Amino acid sequence: MSDAQPGLRSGATPLAVRMRPKSLDEVAGQRHLLTPGSPLVSLASDKTGERGSVSVILWGPPGTGKTTLAQAIAHSSGRRFVELSAVSAGVRDVRQVMEEARTSRDLYGLSTVLFLDEIHRFSKAQQDALLPGVENGVIILVAATTENPSFSVISPLLSRSLLLTLETLSDEDLGIVVDRAVVDPRGLADRFVLDGEARAAIIRLASGDARRALTALEAASVSAATTSAATTDAGTDAGTDARPVITTEIVSLAVDRALLRYDRNGDEHYDVISAFIKSVRGSDVDASLHYLARMIEAGEDPRFICRRIIVLASEDIGMADPQSLVIAVAAADAVQYIGMPEGRIPLAQAVVHLATAPKSNAAYLALDAAIADVRAGKTGRVPKHLRDGHYPGAKRLGHGKGYKYPHDDALGVLAQQYPPNELKTVRYYEPTEHGHEREVSSRLAKLRRIIRGS
Repeated sequence: MSDAQPGLRSGATPLAVRMRPKSLDEVAGQRHLLTPGSPLVSLASDKTGERGSVSVILWGPPGTGKTTLAQAIAHSSGRRFVELSAVSAGVRDVRQVMEEARTSRDLYGLSTVLFLDEIHRFSKAQQDALLPGVENGVIILVAATTENPSFSVISPLLSRSLLLTLETLSDEDLGIVVDRAVVDPRGLADRFVLDGEARAAIIRLASGDARRALTALEAASVSAATTSAATTDAGTDAGTDARPVITTEIVSLAVDRALLRYDRNGDEHYDVISAFIKSVRGSDVDASLHYLARMIEAGEDPRFICRRIIVLASEDIGMADPQSLVIAVAAADAVQYIGMPEGRIPLAQAVVHLATAPKSNAAYLALDAAIADVRAGKTGRVPKHLRDGHYPGAKRLGHGKGYKYPHDDALGVLAQQYPPNELKTVRYYEPTEHGHEREVSSRLAKLRRIIRGS
């Protein structure tokens, strides 16, 4: 007799693969792409190929059904299906698929769907190799990517394909996926009882990723089967329903935490750092710490986080709290010195300080305004009394003549023209009334009255 637990097969294909839908009708979610007459539905229902073939690029987060849709299209339409991964495939593999697809079309009248996973990993030359087959209809390309195709897919390929955006699965969609897997003969075959709270926990942990939900369910079923077997061996009464029960305790044992959807080179990377910056700028310390935690847990490069914190300190806080820049640089030095995970501690201190500090972007706006004037040609000659008078012949030209040395004045400040004549009245820096900048504003007004007489 086999020692395998009920519902589990030794060496079995992963549950997420076994439960992959065979038709578009079984697909959970993505209803906006599966309405009657939509490109995907038309592609799946065109068994003769008389309606022509259109290639598509599926863009969406992991676990939203990109591979599922590609296989469902191929199976529903009766087309030949070939799958390649851009991680391992090369130009030679693409050309071989093209040749085989041409043979299948010419000899057997059978069209080929080429599913290319992670197309963003293909180089420009590799993507170029796809163009002839796509353009001539030798293959129907269904490409999947988690990154924005506008940046990762070459323009000629984009122009010859339909770009379809997949959405993160809702909790309702994930519930359908999980419930089906529990009872379907391809899945757990109704040999387990999934507790309601455990079901909710799996859905929550999945964060919109169907593959993650099924992986968590499979791991929990293994733990439930093991626990049930141990209980039976101990002689404990299992009750009328002897099926193993998947509880929240078992789910937490099998899956210790939610795995974050985060790609250091993808859209999520930019979305999270954008939210982090805006949260600090908006003085929401709790949101700031949340996004910092997401980046740390996802394995983001701490040097990248430090660089953004340093920029934040000057861009969004500036002279309202000059210490912010000092603290940001100190945190970066500390992270480099002690490394991670301990580096999260000075990072947290810096982020809390920045988020709660008064805010001002006046300093960098002032520089940008000055740069704009320089680029527009508003420069003028340096006043003669400010020019270098030390090189030979400078005195004869009047350079440095009439310069007033501020330290000779009792106040250390005196009336004198510093800008070129064309910019004598310009005012770039306009401090706010926030934090330390309130004091700067008062002092600046006095300085301008003395220096410019205004």
